[in-house]
Amino acid sequence: MNKTSAKIYIAVIDDDESIRLSMSRLLRAAHFQPVTYPSAEVFLSDANRPNFSCLILDIQLNGVSGLDLSERLLAVKSTTPFIFITAKDNPDVQKRVEASGCAGYFRKTDSGADILAAIHRAISMEDFVL
Repeated sequence: MNKTSAKIYIAVIDDDESIRLSMSRLLRAAHFQPVTYPSAEVFLSDANRPNFSCLILDIQLNGVSGLDLSERLLAVKSTTPFIFITAKDNPDVQKRVEASGCAGYFRKTDSGADILAAIHRAISMEDFVL
């Protein structure tokens, strides 16, 4: 299966249902296959989750935070890129997440085009043709 016919799965992990819905629409419009989760715990417990090409993580989730989830994934040597989104911009948190090797850091009010561009960079889509 080549990249033009492969489904590219993107996880959206956010406790705000309206963000999950809007990100799903944005990702589907960009020909991705979004799968949404209301928490890190639900994501981690999904035994049937697909092989994700990228994760979009809310920093401030109820329970396990997006930052904690990224650290857990890095600890088990996950190579899936992740992008952080937040409603509460904090320069100290931004420095911490950027130091973690994330592929992007965005406010929830930032442009969808900017988030899509970060996803494309993160998953090396140079030879993907829509």
